[in-house]
Amino acid sequence: MAMDAGEIERLIKDALPDADVRIDDLAGDGDHYAAHVASVAFKGLTRVRQHQLVYDALKGRMGGELHALALTTTAK
Repeated sequence: MAMDAGEIERLIKDALPDADVRIDDLAGDGDHYAAHVASVAFKGLTRVRQHQLVYDALKGRMGGELHALALTTTAK
């Protein structure tokens, strides 16, 4: 089952309320997305830790409902 871009954005914003989030459907199939996330919470964190925070926000849906996510993170 594919995951809706709006649901991805909602999950990220629930975990990182200040985040600016843009979700792009890369293949038009609801399975391959790119997410661009900017948050104050990322300040001082490594890129790996920033990505972990976003994956944690998705609550285990990666690899199941959400097949692929190209992730770009930046600190505000």
